[in-house]
Amino acid sequence: MQLTLVGGLLIVLQRRIGRDPIGVIADASILALGAWLVMWIFVVRALFDVSGSEPAVVLIKGLTFSLSAIVLFLLVTLLLGDSDNSAVIWLATAAVISSLLGDMLWALSDAERLDVPLAVRNSPYVLALFAAAGTLLHPGVRNLTAQGAYRATRPIAGRLVLVTAGLAVPITVFVAIDAVDTRDRIVRGGSLIVLSIAVLARVIIAVRSNATLQARLITSAQTDALTGLPNRSLMLEHVDTALRTAWRDSRQPTVLFIDVDRFKNINDSLGHSAGDDVLVAVAERLRMVLPSHCVVGRISGDEFVVLDPQSKGPSEAMVLADRVLESFHEPLALRQGDVFVSASIGVSTYRPSVTNNADDLLRHADTAMYRAKESGRNCVAIFDESMLASVTQRLAVETALYRALERRELRLVHQPIIDVSLGEVVGFEALMRWDREDGSTVSPAEFIPIAEETGIIVPIGSWALLEALTHLGEWIAAGVSPRDATMAVNVSPRQLSDPNFVNVVSEALTRAHIPARQLWLEVTESVMIAQPDQALSTLTKLGDLGVRVAIDDFGTGYSSLSLLQKFPIHRLKIDRSFINGVADNDDARSLVRTIIAMCESMNLDMVAEGVESVRQLQVLGELRCLKAQGFLISHPVAPEAMASTVAAISNVGAWPRIRRP
Repeated sequence: MQLTLVGGLLIVLQRRIGRDPIGVIADASILALGAWLVMWIFVVRALFDVSGSEPAVVLIKGLTFSLSAIVLFLLVTLLLGDSDNSAVIWLATAAVISSLLGDMLWALSDAERLDVPLAVRNSPYVLALFAAAGTLLHPGVRNLTAQGAYRATRPIAGRLVLVTAGLAVPITVFVAIDAVDTRDRIVRGGSLIVLSIAVLARVIIAVRSNATLQARLITSAQTDALTGLPNRSLMLEHVDTALRTAWRDSRQPTVLFIDVDRFKNINDSLGHSAGDDVLVAVAERLRMVLPSHCVVGRISGDEFVVLDPQSKGPSEAMVLADRVLESFHEPLALRQGDVFVSASIGVSTYRPSVTNNADDLLRHADTAMYRAKESGRNCVAIFDESMLASVTQRLAVETALYRALERRELRLVHQPIIDVSLGEVVGFEALMRWDREDGSTVSPAEFIPIAEETGIIVPIGSWALLEALTHLGEWIAAGVSPRDATMAVNVSPRQLSDPNFVNVVSEALTRAHIPARQLWLEVTESVMIAQPDQALSTLTKLGDLGVRVAIDDFGTGYSSLSLLQKFPIHRLKIDRSFINGVADNDDARSLVRTIIAMCESMNLDMVAEGVESVRQLQVLGELRCLKAQGFLISHPVAPEAMASTVAAISNVGAWPRIRRP
């Protein structure tokens, strides 16, 4: 029976022991040795003292209980493993424990230690049979030898309590009960020595395991899992060490901040596995091209950092950066095929006047890298103080912009649009201005891109739309403008990407009581190029509302005629760069004539932007341009000044009335 249990448990155990076999075996050994010591003192030794016992029978009983210790060892090893113990495991455990308990009761009775009734001695075997039958009939028995799912958490506390008890109980019994003869002392002493060796081995295993785990955690916390390079925290330590020792040799440690250009395109087109391969290949390329004293790290995503602790100044730093840039002229060999990448590199050299610590040096290199990206990518930029001032200013503007709307620092001004042939105001364009609480004014060219990048443009744009339509409604009600006057409002790509934008427009029209046809939404050609499907869907829904769409600054972007066919466009606004030369430049005049002819043939409305002279307006009239706006007609004015502005335009005599031919 015991040999069968040992064989069966060995088969199950080798499949389910888990990820920490040595520690589990050590714990089970302590428990099994402790159990053996207790069994020797209470049962096995007593069997030799029973009168009339045959030596062979006593030997077999002793071997049986020795095997019982092995069974207990294997069973505890199985239960303490990492695999989750299913119901069938617990049924089998109950069968084994019941069988061992029955053996123990019979042995105690035979050794005349206890007077145990026959029914009590046999009851554990009955329970063992029922448990064994339940094990065999359970559906999970077919997976008994399969690797089970790992537990979410290891039973460390339970194991500690069990092993401690398994060590404390036999030691207590050993001390409390004296040896009766030399054989008893020899077996006790040998068992105690083996148990001590097992405990010592377990302590050594635990200490080494903890040391290995701690080293692994430190390595994991300081290195990048994908490339094996130092991460940001470790790179900061390297940079800090280089800065603290730089004064000895008058060195100027240098940091190169490297960003892989258009890495997102690789991820999107080839997949994230290809992106990971690119990062690994870039790391290997940097290791190959850089001197051995340089430290290479990956701090996030597609951003790498190189530290040259032995640099003597900016000239050496630029030579190193150029070497890195040239290394990317060769393709990266990936499993998916050769891939060409480029890099934007920012360079920062240690200067005590501007660099206080390692974080400063790294941040300055990061700032220079963004300047390289702004310069067209695939180039090198070296940090200077002006970049820091620019970044600081941008951060201040970005921070203040979050509160600008609630502080009512934003306002709208409006530029009238006239009918060229009649010289009368037929519409307005809303333009945003930002006057800060401290009295300073922020240019739209500065804060609009920031609002677009951060997403603040969505709530600001919604406010501007409602505000502009409200102004138009007030002017119509006051008789300042005709009842069919229109309002043009610029729309950003972020707004068109907002799934709620159509509802925002509809609600603004309803609240301002303005018909949809009197609202022009001005978009740039880049919106329709970058996100054509989304832009088409949104613009189509707006067209269904009755809102009309104009392309702003037409002629300076892609100027794709296919856009005019595919998208619901109703107006082209001719950019001021063409209008500036229309009076005296034949080429500019020919371009404007072509755009106007195209609008006529496609039945599109047209507006000339940036009209600043009477001659420009006369030429536009001769070319049959329908509408115009610009400083000649009026500068953008505040809403409260629009009544006097419209009256002045109606009564002006500064340019002759131009009748359409």
